[in-house]
Amino acid sequence: MPQMDHNLVYQKEADQYHLLISKQPQLADVVNSIRACSGLDIVDLGAGTGRLTAALAPYAKSIKALDASAAMLQVNASRLLKGGFANWTTAVADLRKLPLEDQSADLIVAGWSICYLASDNDPRWKNNLQEVMAEMHRVLRPNGAIVIFETMGTGTAAPNPPGFLKPYYSMLVERYGFSHKWIRTDYQFESPEQAEELARFFFGDELADEVREQALSVVPECAGVWWLNRSSHSK
Repeated sequence: MPQMDHNLVYQKEADQYHLLISKQPQLADVVNSIRACSGLDIVDLGAGTGRLTAALAPYAKSIKALDASAAMLQVNASRLLKGGFANWTTAVADLRKLPLEDQSADLIVAGWSICYLASDNDPRWKNNLQEVMAEMHRVLRPNGAIVIFETMGTGTAAPNPPGFLKPYYSMLVERYGFSHKWIRTDYQFESPEQAEELARFFFGDELADEVREQALSVVPECAGVWWLNRSSHSK
């Protein structure tokens, strides 16, 4: 999360980042349990290298992948092409100003992305979050749904979210009316050596040293899932 310069990673090391997240479980079942995705027009915000895009493309009528990093979207597009999908588009975008028409999506997903605008390290975080929410509601159709994934802690088997994200998480529920649960998204690495290398690359020395000391090939992680069905909530 924002304690490291992840924006630089997303711009310069998209392939290495994708190797890291490829060691986590697929999340299509989680999304489908909240809103059945078959035949929907889906938007993936902060889509990155396609963790959610590739998982949901087999179900979607269409899927639009938006991200601030062109390098990440290139990896995403390559994966979709290799998968034989033709129902997708990508675009570089700011989540506060989506290049999408009003009421053009049935489902909006956002994985580990809104947090970069909503960390309370940023004095504008509340305004950023309000702008993102307004854009999602603008794009969402009646009876549409929003599903947001964010970190609840890496290297921990129980939820332990970063302090700088707790106000954002509280606001999702208390102000914006989202329901919430948490899940495990453990990394299953090929070896302790790979686990240490990739943990150090993205999460930093403290976690990587712990992985090395314990010779871990499985690194626990928790994720929060927030969802909102527009049919039962107002803006």
